Amino acid sequence: MKTAYVAMSADLIHPGHLNIIREARKLGEVIVGLLTDEAIASYKRLPYLTYEQRKVVVENIVGVKKVVPQGTLDYVPNLRKLKPDFVIETLRKWGGRLVEPAYTPNISSTQLNAAIHEVGTTPQVRMKLLRRMLAAKPLLRVLEAHNGLTGLIVETTQVLVDNTVREFDAMWLSSLTDSTAKAKPDIEYVDLTSRTNTLNDILEVTTKPIIYDGDTGGIPEHFVFVVRTLERLGISAVIIEDKVGLKKNSLFGTDVKQTQAAPDDFAHKIISGKHAQVTDDFMIIARIESLILQAGVDDALARAQTYIAAGADGIMIHSKQKSPDEILAFCKGYATFPNRVPLVAVPSTYPQVTEEQLAEAGVRIVIYANHLLRSAYPAMRSAARSILSHGRAMEADEQCTPVQEIIALISERTEP
Repeated sequence: MKTAYVAMSADLIHPGHLNIIREARKLGEVIVGLLTDEAIASYKRLPYLTYEQRKVVVENIVGVKKVVPQGTLDYVPNLRKLKPDFVIETLRKWGGRLVEPAYTPNISSTQLNAAIHEVGTTPQVRMKLLRRMLAAKPLLRVLEAHNGLTGLIVETTQVLVDNTVREFDAMWLSSLTDSTAKAKPDIEYVDLTSRTNTLNDILEVTTKPIIYDGDTGGIPEHFVFVVRTLERLGISAVIIEDKVGLKKNSLFGTDVKQTQAAPDDFAHKIISGKHAQVTDDFMIIARIESLILQAGVDDALARAQTYIAAGADGIMIHSKQKSPDEILAFCKGYATFPNRVPLVAVPSTYPQVTEEQLAEAGVRIVIYANHLLRSAYPAMRSAARSILSHGRAMEADEQCTPVQEIIALISERTEP
């Protein structure tokens, strides 16, 4: 029997997929090169179904003889290995023939996926996404959100760079921006109940995974309830910092009194949190403050090893320096660890560093921690000053988005 090779993502099977397979069956035994999560995530959003789930579906389509993983968008590695007689698209060296079935109009997996995301998600599906993305993508981009509208901005903003759609993978619920939006000090004054209200506003209108800023996490006995609450809501991860006492924002550094926790005490908190969680999907990420408190890279590396041994699912390394040098020095030492977990960086004070540089250093998650709030503040203040200065709103209108545009964004994402 001759063979026909068909490559597809098959996230959501629709008549277009069945038509292609039907045409391929006329040519020979059908081998489906099923794109892996990594391959799909390289050019668009992570598929709704996992590779294994998609594989089970495709294997059971009438006419499919075999399903093999295709790890890149490039067909060539699989074609060289399988040498099919027909490709349904790059074939010359072994005398095969390229066949292009007619496109099925008015339907695509991308459209169906968009429709599903507009309907919403469940806590379980959302919570799993962060680990799936870490497995599929070399670097995740995360942007701060502090209410439902900013959540929608993170959810929907896209740009086209080098013919590739670029978007944010997840959102960060920062304690700083959540507190500031409520005009409260960033000292853990805004409690879990109030912050849960903010979370619910975001959860109702978005589908992307959320990383929660847990400050110090409180005492271990309280932290276990934080973990259970966040896990129940479908939050993917919590980041807690290894400090004790009254929380002060890390960007103050040693200008204010801040005390770093003993490594073993903080490790105990991580262990308590890991024991409290119900699923394997929720992540506890340990934030190391050694560089903030000028304890040095060696201290940070030693703490990282202790926290990983305690079960931390990720390490966040923080710095208030204007240069990324000490972050990159930490990354270099971290790369020598035999046992590593995903590394998180927050380039708030060293914004000149690129995502590419951080990825090359071994960083897996980049958090833009407060940029929506910080960019909104000067714009709102300017509009307020303009109204006062001119005694009317016309000049301020030039700085404002039309109301219809905001209403349209909200309507698209929230109306049944």
